[in-house]
Amino acid sequence: MPPKPLSPPPPAAPGLPAELSQEHRLKRDLGFWGLTAIGFSNIIGSGWLFAAMFAAQTAGPAALLSWIAAGALCALVALVMVELGATRPEGGGTVRWPLYAGGRLVGTMVGWSVLLSVGGTAAEISAIMQYAAHYVPGVYRGSSLTWPGLALACGLSVLLTALNWFAVRLFARLNNLVSLLKVLIPLITVVALFASGTHAGRLAGGTHGGFAPYGYAACLTALAGGGIVYSVNGFQAPLDFSGEARRPRRTVPAAVLTGIGLAVVVYLLLQLAFLVTVPDSTLAHGWQGVSFDSPFGQLALLLNLQWLATLLYADAVISPGGSAYVGVAIDARHTYALAKNGLLPRFFLHIDPRSGTARRALVLNLAVIVVFLLPFGGWQSIVSVMGDMYLLIYAASAVAVASFRAHDRERGAGRRDGQLPGMRWIAPLSFAVAGEFVYWSGWHSLRLALPLVLIGLPVFLLLRRPPDGPPRSAELRRGVWLVCYLAALTLLSWLGSFGGSGRLPAPYDSVTVALVALAVFGWAVRSGAAHLRTAPPRVADGLNG
Repeated sequence: MPPKPLSPPPPAAPGLPAELSQEHRLKRDLGFWGLTAIGFSNIIGSGWLFAAMFAAQTAGPAALLSWIAAGALCALVALVMVELGATRPEGGGTVRWPLYAGGRLVGTMVGWSVLLSVGGTAAEISAIMQYAAHYVPGVYRGSSLTWPGLALACGLSVLLTALNWFAVRLFARLNNLVSLLKVLIPLITVVALFASGTHAGRLAGGTHGGFAPYGYAACLTALAGGGIVYSVNGFQAPLDFSGEARRPRRTVPAAVLTGIGLAVVVYLLLQLAFLVTVPDSTLAHGWQGVSFDSPFGQLALLLNLQWLATLLYADAVISPGGSAYVGVAIDARHTYALAKNGLLPRFFLHIDPRSGTARRALVLNLAVIVVFLLPFGGWQSIVSVMGDMYLLIYAASAVAVASFRAHDRERGAGRRDGQLPGMRWIAPLSFAVAGEFVYWSGWHSLRLALPLVLIGLPVFLLLRRPPDGPPRSAELRRGVWLVCYLAALTLLSWLGSFGGSGRLPAPYDSVTVALVALAVFGWAVRSGAAHLRTAPPRVADGLNG
Protein backbone atom coordinates (compact mmCIF):
# COMPACT_ATOMS: atom_id res chain seq x y z
CA MET A 1 0.00 0.00 0.00
CA PRO A 2 1.25 3.49 -0.72
CA PRO A 3 2.19 5.48 2.37
CA LYS A 4 -0.57 7.53 3.85
CA PRO A 5 -0.05 11.23 3.13
CA LEU A 6 0.72 13.46 6.07
CA SER A 7 -2.13 15.56 7.37
CA PRO A 8 -1.73 19.26 6.69
CA PRO A 9 -1.01 21.49 9.69
CA PRO A 10 -4.07 23.01 11.32
CA PRO A 11 -5.05 26.35 9.81
CA ALA A 12 -4.67 29.53 11.80
CA ALA A 13 -7.77 30.96 13.37
CA PRO A 14 -9.17 33.99 11.56
CA GLY A 15 -7.48 37.18 12.68
CA LEU A 16 -4.59 35.48 14.48
CA PRO A 17 -1.00 36.26 13.46
CA ALA A 18 1.10 33.45 12.00
CA GLU A 19 3.15 32.94 15.16
CA LEU A 20 0.01 32.10 17.14
CA SER A 21 -0.89 29.26 14.79
CA GLN A 22 2.60 27.87 15.38
CA GLU A 23 2.34 28.48 19.14
CA HIS A 24 -0.81 26.33 19.30
CA ARG A 25 1.16 23.35 18.00
CA LEU A 26 3.22 23.18 21.18
CA LYS A 27 2.22 20.06 23.14
CA ARG A 28 1.04 20.76 26.70
CA ASP A 29 2.45 17.52 28.13
CA LEU A 30 4.47 18.76 31.12
CA GLY A 31 3.20 18.50 34.71
CA PHE A 32 4.66 19.59 38.06
CA TRP A 33 7.22 16.81 38.44
CA GLY A 34 8.29 17.03 34.80
CA LEU A 35 8.87 20.78 35.16
CA THR A 36 10.64 20.36 38.52
CA ALA A 37 12.93 17.72 37.02
CA ILE A 38 13.77 20.07 34.14
CA GLY A 39 14.66 22.87 36.56
CA PHE A 40 16.63 20.68 38.93
CA SER A 41 18.50 18.94 36.10
CA ASN A 42 19.42 22.31 34.61
CA ILE A 43 20.89 23.46 37.95
CA ILE A 44 22.78 20.28 38.87
CA GLY A 45 25.36 20.10 36.12
CA SER A 46 29.12 20.20 36.14
CA GLY A 47 29.05 22.75 38.98
CA TRP A 48 28.53 20.17 41.74
CA LEU A 49 31.76 18.43 40.77
CA PHE A 50 33.89 21.57 41.23
CA ALA A 51 32.11 24.31 43.20
CA ALA A 52 32.56 22.79 46.67
CA MET A 53 36.34 22.89 46.31
CA PHE A 54 36.55 26.37 44.76
CA ALA A 55 34.16 27.80 47.37
CA ALA A 56 36.22 26.23 50.16
CA GLN A 57 39.41 27.70 48.68
CA THR A 58 37.80 31.15 48.71
CA ALA A 59 35.94 31.22 52.03
CA GLY A 60 36.79 28.05 53.97
CA PRO A 61 33.90 26.52 55.95
CA ALA A 62 32.06 29.86 55.73
CA ALA A 63 31.25 28.86 52.13
CA LEU A 64 28.17 27.19 53.64
CA LEU A 65 26.74 30.68 54.18
CA SER A 66 27.42 31.53 50.54
CA TRP A 67 25.23 28.65 49.35
CA ILE A 68 22.37 29.77 51.59
CA ALA A 69 22.71 33.35 50.34
CA ALA A 70 22.82 32.23 46.71
CA GLY A 71 19.66 30.17 47.17
CA ALA A 72 17.82 33.07 48.80
CA LEU A 73 18.92 35.59 46.18
CA CYS A 74 18.09 33.28 43.26
CA ALA A 75 14.68 32.60 44.77
CA LEU A 76 14.10 36.35 44.88
CA VAL A 77 14.97 36.71 41.20
CA ALA A 78 12.91 33.62 40.41
CA LEU A 79 9.77 35.15 41.95
CA VAL A 80 9.82 37.82 39.25
CA MET A 81 10.06 35.24 36.51
CA VAL A 82 7.45 33.06 38.22
CA GLU A 83 4.87 35.85 38.00
CA LEU A 84 5.67 36.42 34.34
CA GLY A 85 5.42 32.70 33.63
CA ALA A 86 2.13 32.40 35.52
CA THR A 87 0.45 35.48 34.03
CA ARG A 88 1.91 35.22 30.51
CA PRO A 89 2.79 31.55 29.85
CA GLU A 90 4.58 31.21 26.55
CA GLY A 91 7.31 29.07 25.01
CA GLY A 92 10.62 30.97 25.24
CA GLY A 93 9.03 33.56 27.52
CA THR A 94 12.33 34.86 28.91
CA VAL A 95 13.05 36.19 25.42
CA ARG A 96 9.56 37.49 24.67
CA TRP A 97 8.77 39.37 27.89
CA PRO A 98 11.54 42.01 27.53
CA LEU A 99 10.35 42.68 23.97
CA TYR A 100 6.73 43.12 25.05
CA ALA A 101 7.59 45.45 27.93
CA GLY A 102 10.64 47.31 26.62
CA GLY A 103 10.38 47.53 22.86
CA ARG A 104 12.57 46.32 20.03
CA LEU A 105 15.90 47.73 21.24
CA VAL A 106 15.63 45.99 24.61
CA GLY A 107 14.23 42.87 22.94
CA THR A 108 17.05 42.80 20.40
CA MET A 109 19.84 43.24 22.96
CA VAL A 110 18.38 40.63 25.30
CA GLY A 111 17.74 38.34 22.34
CA TRP A 112 21.31 38.79 21.16
CA SER A 113 22.51 37.79 24.64
CA VAL A 114 20.31 34.71 24.51
CA LEU A 115 21.67 33.74 21.11
CA LEU A 116 25.23 34.02 22.46
CA SER A 117 24.33 32.11 25.61
CA VAL A 118 23.77 28.97 23.56
CA GLY A 119 27.50 28.63 24.23
CA GLY A 120 26.60 27.54 27.76
CA THR A 121 25.60 24.15 26.35
CA ALA A 122 28.98 24.01 24.62
CA ALA A 123 30.58 24.49 28.06
CA GLU A 124 28.80 21.44 29.47
CA ILE A 125 29.85 19.38 26.45
CA SER A 126 33.44 20.57 26.94
CA ALA A 127 33.22 19.51 30.60
CA ILE A 128 32.12 16.03 29.53
CA MET A 129 35.18 15.80 27.33
CA GLN A 130 37.45 16.87 30.18
CA TYR A 131 36.02 14.20 32.47
CA ALA A 132 35.98 11.59 29.69
CA ALA A 133 39.74 12.08 29.35
CA HIS A 134 40.01 9.83 32.43
CA TYR A 135 38.84 6.97 30.18
CA VAL A 136 39.82 8.23 26.72
CA PRO A 137 43.29 9.80 26.83
CA GLY A 138 44.04 12.36 24.17
CA VAL A 139 40.66 14.12 23.92
CA TYR A 140 41.66 16.95 26.27
CA ARG A 141 45.04 18.59 26.72
CA GLY A 142 45.85 21.49 29.02
CA SER A 143 42.73 23.64 29.03
CA SER A 144 41.27 22.88 25.60
CA LEU A 145 40.04 20.09 23.37
CA THR A 146 42.33 18.27 20.98
CA TRP A 147 41.19 17.68 17.39
CA PRO A 148 39.97 14.14 18.22
CA GLY A 149 38.24 15.60 21.29
CA LEU A 150 36.60 18.28 19.17
CA ALA A 151 35.28 15.65 16.76
CA LEU A 152 33.89 13.63 19.68
CA ALA A 153 32.31 16.78 21.18
CA CYS A 154 30.62 17.60 17.88
CA GLY A 155 29.28 14.05 17.70
CA LEU A 156 27.87 14.39 21.22
CA SER A 157 26.23 17.69 20.21
CA VAL A 158 24.51 15.91 17.32
CA LEU A 159 23.32 13.14 19.68
CA LEU A 160 21.84 15.61 22.17
CA THR A 161 20.07 17.41 19.34
CA ALA A 162 18.67 14.12 18.06
CA LEU A 163 17.29 13.24 21.52
CA ASN A 164 15.39 16.54 21.55
CA TRP A 165 14.18 16.09 17.97
CA PHE A 166 11.15 13.90 18.43
CA ALA A 167 8.75 15.12 21.11
CA VAL A 168 8.29 16.98 24.38
CA ARG A 169 6.91 13.83 26.01
CA LEU A 170 10.03 11.83 25.11
CA PHE A 171 12.18 14.73 26.35
CA ALA A 172 10.37 14.79 29.70
CA ARG A 173 10.65 11.02 30.23
CA LEU A 174 14.37 10.87 29.41
CA ASN A 175 15.05 13.96 31.51
CA ASN A 176 13.22 12.44 34.50
CA LEU A 177 15.55 9.42 34.31
CA VAL A 178 18.68 11.60 34.05
CA SER A 179 17.45 13.78 36.92
CA LEU A 180 16.96 10.71 39.12
CA LEU A 181 20.58 9.70 38.57
CA LYS A 182 21.72 13.28 39.24
CA VAL A 183 19.96 13.16 42.62
CA LEU A 184 21.08 9.70 43.65
CA ILE A 185 24.80 9.96 42.86
CA PRO A 186 25.46 13.20 44.79
CA LEU A 187 23.49 11.79 47.75
CA ILE A 188 25.45 8.52 47.60
CA THR A 189 28.62 10.62 47.55
CA VAL A 190 27.53 12.54 50.66
CA VAL A 191 26.64 9.37 52.61
CA ALA A 192 29.83 7.56 51.60
CA LEU A 193 32.07 10.48 52.52
CA PHE A 194 30.45 10.97 55.93
CA ALA A 195 30.68 7.23 56.61
CA SER A 196 34.42 7.29 55.89
CA GLY A 197 35.06 9.51 58.93
CA THR A 198 34.81 13.24 59.55
CA HIS A 199 36.72 16.13 61.09
CA ALA A 200 33.72 18.12 62.30
CA GLY A 201 35.82 20.15 64.74
CA ARG A 202 37.36 22.19 61.94
CA LEU A 203 34.01 23.92 61.26
CA ALA A 204 33.87 25.78 64.57
CA GLY A 205 37.25 25.14 66.15
CA GLY A 206 40.52 26.94 65.72
CA THR A 207 42.08 24.39 63.36
CA HIS A 208 42.98 25.65 59.89
CA GLY A 209 41.69 29.14 60.63
CA GLY A 210 38.29 28.25 62.06
CA PHE A 211 34.91 28.76 60.41
CA ALA A 212 35.84 31.92 58.48
CA PRO A 213 39.61 31.82 57.97
CA TYR A 214 39.56 34.59 55.35
CA GLY A 215 36.86 36.75 56.93
CA TYR A 216 33.15 36.82 56.26
CA ALA A 217 33.63 39.14 53.29
CA ALA A 218 35.10 36.13 51.50
CA CYS A 219 31.59 34.64 51.43
CA LEU A 220 30.64 37.38 48.98
CA THR A 221 33.63 36.65 46.80
CA ALA A 222 32.77 32.95 46.81
CA LEU A 223 29.39 33.68 45.23
CA ALA A 224 31.11 34.44 41.95
CA GLY A 225 34.73 33.42 42.34
CA GLY A 226 33.87 30.09 43.97
CA GLY A 227 31.51 29.04 41.20
CA ILE A 228 28.40 29.19 43.41
CA VAL A 229 26.42 31.58 41.19
CA TYR A 230 27.19 29.51 38.12
CA SER A 231 26.17 26.32 39.93
CA VAL A 232 22.79 27.62 41.13
CA ASN A 233 22.10 29.33 37.81
CA GLY A 234 19.57 27.65 35.53
CA PHE A 235 16.49 27.76 37.79
CA GLN A 236 14.51 29.53 35.05
CA ALA A 237 14.26 26.37 32.92
CA PRO A 238 10.61 25.52 33.78
CA LEU A 239 9.58 29.02 32.72
CA ASP A 240 10.86 28.41 29.22
CA PHE A 241 8.49 25.43 29.05
CA SER A 242 5.47 27.30 30.45
CA GLY A 243 3.85 27.25 27.01
CA GLU A 244 4.00 23.44 27.11
CA ALA A 245 2.82 22.95 30.69
CA ARG A 246 -0.49 21.69 31.98
CA ARG A 247 -2.08 24.31 34.29
CA PRO A 248 0.99 26.62 34.06
CA ARG A 249 -0.31 29.18 36.58
CA ARG A 250 -0.25 26.48 39.24
CA THR A 251 2.59 24.17 38.26
CA VAL A 252 5.26 26.59 36.98
CA PRO A 253 5.72 28.64 40.21
CA ALA A 254 5.84 25.53 42.38
CA ALA A 255 8.29 23.80 40.03
CA VAL A 256 10.73 26.74 39.92
CA LEU A 257 10.91 27.23 43.68
CA THR A 258 11.00 23.49 44.38
CA GLY A 259 13.89 23.06 41.93
CA ILE A 260 15.88 25.83 43.64
CA GLY A 261 15.21 24.42 47.10
CA LEU A 262 16.20 20.86 46.21
CA ALA A 263 19.36 22.00 44.41
CA VAL A 264 20.53 24.21 47.30
CA VAL A 265 20.00 21.36 49.79
CA VAL A 266 22.08 19.03 47.62
CA TYR A 267 24.84 21.63 47.23
CA LEU A 268 24.90 22.33 50.97
CA LEU A 269 25.28 18.62 51.75
CA LEU A 270 28.08 18.28 49.21
CA GLN A 271 29.87 21.34 50.57
CA LEU A 272 29.59 20.08 54.14
CA ALA A 273 30.83 16.62 53.17
CA PHE A 274 33.84 18.11 51.38
CA LEU A 275 34.71 20.38 54.30
CA VAL A 276 34.64 17.69 56.98
CA THR A 277 36.25 14.80 55.06
CA VAL A 278 39.24 16.45 53.35
CA PRO A 279 42.32 14.87 55.00
CA ASP A 280 44.43 17.11 57.24
CA SER A 281 47.44 16.39 55.04
CA THR A 282 45.88 18.43 52.21
CA LEU A 283 45.38 21.46 54.49
CA ALA A 284 49.05 22.13 55.24
CA HIS A 285 48.74 25.49 53.48
CA GLY A 286 45.15 26.17 54.55
CA TRP A 287 42.00 25.91 52.46
CA GLN A 288 43.57 27.95 49.68
CA GLY A 289 46.13 25.19 49.23
CA VAL A 290 43.54 22.47 48.55
CA SER A 291 43.71 21.68 44.85
CA PHE A 292 42.31 18.70 42.94
CA ASP A 293 41.75 18.30 39.20
CA SER A 294 38.56 16.32 39.92
CA PRO A 295 37.70 17.19 43.54
CA PHE A 296 35.28 14.48 44.67
CA GLY A 297 36.84 11.76 42.53
CA GLN A 298 40.33 12.36 43.91
CA LEU A 299 38.97 12.83 47.44
CA ALA A 300 37.32 9.40 47.17
CA LEU A 301 40.65 7.87 46.12
CA LEU A 302 42.45 9.52 49.06
CA LEU A 303 39.86 7.99 51.39
CA ASN A 304 40.29 4.54 49.77
CA LEU A 305 36.76 4.59 48.36
CA GLN A 306 37.63 3.03 45.01
CA TRP A 307 34.04 2.14 44.14
CA LEU A 308 32.89 5.70 44.80
CA ALA A 309 35.67 7.12 42.63
CA THR A 310 34.58 4.88 39.76
CA LEU A 311 30.98 5.98 40.20
CA LEU A 312 31.97 9.65 40.34
CA TYR A 313 34.07 9.55 37.19
CA ALA A 314 31.13 7.96 35.39
CA ASP A 315 28.70 10.56 36.75
CA ALA A 316 31.09 13.30 35.69
CA VAL A 317 29.79 12.47 32.22
CA ILE A 318 26.14 11.97 33.24
CA SER A 319 25.62 15.23 35.17
CA PRO A 320 27.01 17.64 32.56
CA GLY A 321 25.36 15.48 29.91
CA GLY A 322 21.98 15.95 31.58
CA SER A 323 22.47 19.70 31.77
CA ALA A 324 23.56 19.83 28.13
CA TYR A 325 20.52 17.75 27.19
CA VAL A 326 18.16 20.19 28.92
CA GLY A 327 20.17 23.12 27.55
CA VAL A 328 19.66 22.01 23.95
CA ALA A 329 15.89 21.92 24.51
CA ILE A 330 15.81 25.31 26.24
CA ASP A 331 17.96 26.94 23.57
CA ALA A 332 15.56 25.70 20.90
CA ARG A 333 12.67 27.49 22.69
CA HIS A 334 14.79 30.64 22.89
CA THR A 335 15.68 30.54 19.20
CA TYR A 336 12.02 29.98 18.32
CA ALA A 337 11.16 33.03 20.43
CA LEU A 338 13.91 35.09 18.74
CA ALA A 339 12.27 34.34 15.40
CA LYS A 340 9.00 35.67 16.82
CA ASN A 341 10.86 38.77 17.96
CA GLY A 342 12.11 39.37 14.42
CA LEU A 343 15.78 38.95 15.38
CA LEU A 344 15.97 35.78 13.26
CA PRO A 345 14.26 34.94 9.95
CA ARG A 346 10.70 33.62 10.22
CA PHE A 347 12.00 30.35 8.77
CA PHE A 348 12.93 29.38 12.36
CA LEU A 349 9.39 30.07 13.60
CA HIS A 350 8.15 26.69 12.36
CA ILE A 351 6.91 24.07 14.87
CA ASP A 352 6.83 20.50 13.60
CA PRO A 353 3.11 19.53 13.71
CA ARG A 354 3.70 15.89 14.70
CA SER A 355 6.36 16.22 17.40
CA GLY A 356 5.57 19.73 18.67
CA THR A 357 9.28 20.70 18.60
CA ALA A 358 11.07 23.61 16.93
CA ARG A 359 13.30 21.44 14.77
CA ARG A 360 14.74 24.23 12.64
CA ALA A 361 15.78 26.05 15.80
CA LEU A 362 17.49 22.87 17.03
CA VAL A 363 19.58 22.74 13.85
CA LEU A 364 20.63 26.40 14.16
CA ASN A 365 21.63 25.93 17.78
CA LEU A 366 23.66 22.88 16.88
CA ALA A 367 25.67 25.07 14.51
CA VAL A 368 26.15 27.72 17.24
CA ILE A 369 27.36 25.09 19.75
CA VAL A 370 29.95 23.83 17.26
CA VAL A 371 31.09 27.41 16.55
CA PHE A 372 31.66 27.98 20.29
CA LEU A 373 33.57 24.72 20.63
CA LEU A 374 36.01 25.61 17.84
CA PRO A 375 37.76 28.72 19.27
CA PHE A 376 37.20 28.19 23.01
CA GLY A 377 37.17 24.46 23.67
CA GLY A 378 37.86 24.82 27.41
CA TRP A 379 35.05 24.74 29.98
CA GLN A 380 36.29 27.68 32.02
CA SER A 381 36.89 29.96 29.04
CA ILE A 382 33.27 29.49 27.92
CA VAL A 383 31.46 29.79 31.27
CA SER A 384 33.42 32.88 32.30
CA VAL A 385 31.09 35.03 30.20
CA MET A 386 27.89 32.94 30.03
CA GLY A 387 26.65 33.59 33.57
CA ASP A 388 26.64 37.36 33.06
CA MET A 389 24.41 37.01 30.00
CA TYR A 390 21.84 34.96 31.92
CA LEU A 391 21.84 37.50 34.76
CA LEU A 392 21.14 40.33 32.33
CA ILE A 393 18.11 38.41 31.07
CA TYR A 394 16.89 38.14 34.67
CA ALA A 395 17.36 41.89 35.14
CA ALA A 396 15.35 42.60 31.98
CA SER A 397 12.58 40.33 33.31
CA ALA A 398 12.41 42.36 36.54
CA VAL A 399 11.87 45.50 34.46
CA ALA A 400 9.25 43.69 32.39
CA VAL A 401 7.12 42.61 35.36
CA ALA A 402 7.21 46.11 36.88
CA SER A 403 6.39 47.73 33.52
CA PHE A 404 3.40 45.44 32.98
CA ARG A 405 2.12 46.24 36.45
CA ALA A 406 2.62 49.98 35.96
CA HIS A 407 0.68 49.82 32.70
CA ASP A 408 -2.13 47.84 34.35
CA ARG A 409 -2.41 50.49 37.07
CA GLU A 410 -2.58 53.25 34.45
CA ARG A 411 -5.44 51.45 32.71
CA GLY A 412 -7.22 50.74 35.99
CA ALA A 413 -7.04 47.02 35.23
CA GLY A 414 -7.83 44.58 38.00
CA ARG A 415 -5.49 42.07 39.60
CA ARG A 416 -4.34 39.27 37.32
CA ASP A 417 -4.45 35.62 38.27
CA GLY A 418 -0.93 34.55 39.15
CA GLN A 419 0.31 37.91 40.43
CA LEU A 420 2.41 37.63 43.58
CA PRO A 421 2.14 39.86 46.66
CA GLY A 422 5.06 42.17 47.37
CA MET A 423 6.20 42.48 43.76
CA ARG A 424 6.59 46.27 44.11
CA TRP A 425 9.70 45.71 46.21
CA ILE A 426 10.66 42.26 44.87
CA ALA A 427 11.14 43.54 41.28
CA PRO A 428 13.56 46.42 42.03
CA LEU A 429 15.41 44.32 44.60
CA SER A 430 15.83 41.44 42.17
CA PHE A 431 17.06 43.88 39.49
CA ALA A 432 19.68 45.18 41.93
CA VAL A 433 20.62 41.62 42.97
CA ALA A 434 21.13 40.61 39.34
CA GLY A 435 23.32 43.69 38.85
CA GLU A 436 25.39 42.82 41.92
CA PHE A 437 25.86 39.26 40.71
CA VAL A 438 27.06 40.59 37.36
CA TYR A 439 29.46 42.98 39.10
CA TRP A 440 30.76 40.34 41.52
CA SER A 441 31.69 38.07 38.62
CA GLY A 442 34.72 40.33 38.20
CA TRP A 443 36.41 42.55 35.64
CA HIS A 444 38.08 39.61 33.91
CA SER A 445 34.68 38.22 32.86
CA LEU A 446 32.83 41.50 32.37
CA ARG A 447 35.39 43.01 30.03
CA LEU A 448 34.47 40.19 27.61
CA ALA A 449 30.76 39.67 28.36
CA LEU A 450 29.38 43.21 28.41
CA PRO A 451 30.98 44.41 25.15
CA LEU A 452 29.60 41.28 23.49
CA VAL A 453 26.11 42.18 24.70
CA LEU A 454 26.55 45.78 23.51
CA ILE A 455 26.97 44.42 19.97
CA GLY A 456 23.19 44.07 20.16
CA LEU A 457 22.92 47.83 19.58
CA PRO A 458 24.35 47.82 16.02
CA VAL A 459 22.36 44.62 15.38
CA PHE A 460 19.20 46.57 16.27
CA LEU A 461 20.19 49.43 13.97
CA LEU A 462 20.72 46.99 11.09
CA LEU A 463 17.37 45.25 11.51
CA ARG A 464 14.52 46.39 9.29
CA ARG A 465 11.85 48.33 11.16
CA PRO A 466 8.38 46.75 11.03
CA PRO A 467 6.05 48.83 8.82
CA ASP A 468 3.50 49.17 11.65
CA GLY A 469 6.11 49.75 14.36
CA PRO A 470 7.04 53.03 16.10
CA PRO A 471 9.84 55.23 14.67
CA ARG A 472 13.37 54.02 15.34
CA SER A 473 14.09 57.20 17.32
CA ALA A 474 11.25 56.38 19.72
CA GLU A 475 12.54 52.82 20.17
CA LEU A 476 16.01 54.20 20.93
CA ARG A 477 14.65 56.59 23.57
CA ARG A 478 12.70 53.81 25.28
CA GLY A 479 15.52 51.26 25.27
CA VAL A 480 18.62 53.40 25.78
CA TRP A 481 18.46 52.70 29.53
CA LEU A 482 19.85 49.21 28.88
CA VAL A 483 22.80 50.55 26.87
CA CYS A 484 23.62 53.06 29.62
CA TYR A 485 23.28 50.42 32.33
CA LEU A 486 25.69 48.04 30.58
CA ALA A 487 28.18 50.86 30.05
CA ALA A 488 27.90 51.88 33.73
CA LEU A 489 28.48 48.29 34.93
CA THR A 490 31.53 48.02 32.70
CA LEU A 491 32.97 51.26 34.08
CA LEU A 492 32.23 50.33 37.72
CA SER A 493 33.78 46.90 37.22
CA TRP A 494 36.99 48.51 35.93
CA LEU A 495 37.05 50.94 38.87
CA GLY A 496 36.02 48.43 41.54
CA SER A 497 37.68 45.85 43.75
CA PHE A 498 36.49 42.64 42.06
CA GLY A 499 39.41 42.23 39.70
CA GLY A 500 39.36 45.89 38.67
CA SER A 501 41.77 48.74 39.35
CA GLY A 502 40.62 49.17 42.96
CA ARG A 503 40.05 52.91 42.58
CA LEU A 504 36.57 52.32 44.06
CA PRO A 505 37.26 50.16 47.14
CA ALA A 506 34.94 47.73 48.90
CA PRO A 507 32.24 48.03 50.16
CA TYR A 508 31.62 51.35 48.38
CA ASP A 509 31.82 49.68 44.99
CA SER A 510 28.94 47.27 45.71
CA VAL A 511 26.89 50.08 47.28
CA THR A 512 27.44 52.23 44.17
CA VAL A 513 26.35 49.35 41.92
CA ALA A 514 23.15 48.96 43.96
CA LEU A 515 22.33 52.69 43.81
CA VAL A 516 22.98 52.84 40.07
CA ALA A 517 20.83 49.74 39.55
CA LEU A 518 17.88 51.18 41.48
CA ALA A 519 18.09 54.49 39.58
CA VAL A 520 18.24 52.70 36.22
CA PHE A 521 15.35 50.44 37.27
CA GLY A 522 13.06 53.44 37.82
CA TRP A 523 14.11 54.88 34.46
CA ALA A 524 13.53 51.53 32.73
CA VAL A 525 10.04 51.03 34.20
CA ARG A 526 8.94 54.51 33.12
CA SER A 527 10.25 53.80 29.62
CA GLY A 528 8.51 50.42 29.57
CA ALA A 529 5.17 51.88 30.65
CA ALA A 530 5.48 54.53 27.91
CA HIS A 531 6.13 51.79 25.35
CA LEU A 532 3.11 49.76 26.50
CA ARG A 533 0.80 52.78 26.12
CA THR A 534 1.38 52.69 22.37
CA ALA A 535 1.62 48.89 21.99
CA PRO A 536 -1.25 46.75 20.64
CA PRO A 537 -3.51 45.35 23.40
CA ARG A 538 -2.41 41.75 22.77
CA VAL A 539 1.22 42.79 23.46
CA ALA A 540 0.36 44.59 26.69
CA ASP A 541 -1.75 41.65 27.83
CA GLY A 542 0.62 38.91 26.66
CA LEU A 543 0.15 36.70 23.58
CA ASN A 544 -1.31 33.84 25.57
CA GLY A 545 -2.78 35.93 28.35
